[in-house]
Amino acid sequence: MFGAISLDNRQIFRQYDRFNENTFYEFLKQLHYKFPKCYLLLDKAYPHYRSEKIRKYLDEHKNSLIPVWLPTASPEFMILEECWNVSKNDLLVLSYYSSFTDFRKRIGHYFRTKRFNLNMRNYLVGRMSADLS
Repeated sequence: MFGAISLDNRQIFRQYDRFNENTFYEFLKQLHYKFPKCYLLLDKAYPHYRSEKIRKYLDEHKNSLIPVWLPTASPEFMILEECWNVSKNDLLVLSYYSSFTDFRKRIGHYFRTKRFNLNMRNYLVGRMSADLS
């Protein structure tokens, strides 16, 4: 699952069978179409950081897609981590799925219809203040 949320709460989520440079590349192209100019807060997972294919795409679009590489092991700076936590609670607590296919369909429906309404500025400022204290 890949996802992105803008400062004005527009969001995009896509579900893939694999997490690799090819699926992230496809997601990145969709993201670029939806958000023609944006900053990307990215962790240093292999498909994001070490892939030549991704680095080339980001370099070709360096005036419209600006990556901000977050420090290793710092999920507290990723607002999407909050989305994943909320979704795990909504999708897994007290839920039963008759098959993995049923579970995947539910995930797809959930992310197509769920609006997280998270304030990214407040989230980041709150996280940074907590880390400084």
